[in-house]
Amino acid sequence: RIREHIADKAKLPILIFPEGTCINNTSVMMFKKGSFEVGGTIHPVAIKYDPRFGDAFWNSTKYSMMTYIFNVMTSWAIVCNVWYLPPMVKEEEEDAVHFANRVKAVIAARGGMSVLPWDGGLKRKKVKESFKEEQQKKYCQII
Repeated sequence: RIREHIADKAKLPILIFPEGTCINNTSVMMFKKGSFEVGGTIHPVAIKYDPRFGDAFWNSTKYSMMTYIFNVMTSWAIVCNVWYLPPMVKEEEEDAVHFANRVKAVIAARGGMSVLPWDGGLKRKKVKESFKEEQQKKYCQII
């Protein structure tokens, strides 16, 4: 459906949040690759909240939704910086994952955030033992 939409030049662009979730405004997590597989031009936008007047981040493990809504509604203001970055297209020999990572790196650099190689699932799930073991083996090789 996305391919059909972008093929029709009369239609407006689609706004997609490729992380699939929000985190604490310090990093950019792994992008879902689907929106980078369809071709077309990507118009990256970096968004970073300014927490001086109110924090838009919801830590769902710490606060209920009602507490979060109360905090947002009673904040002085929710302020965010938005940077519209130059359009990007997938390079000829580039796959969707590498393209997504390239776009993610540009967004993170402009927003002054770090790049994370994992997705938002780690907020709610424990890390698989096999992943831990793999990192332990790599660490042992370094030592």
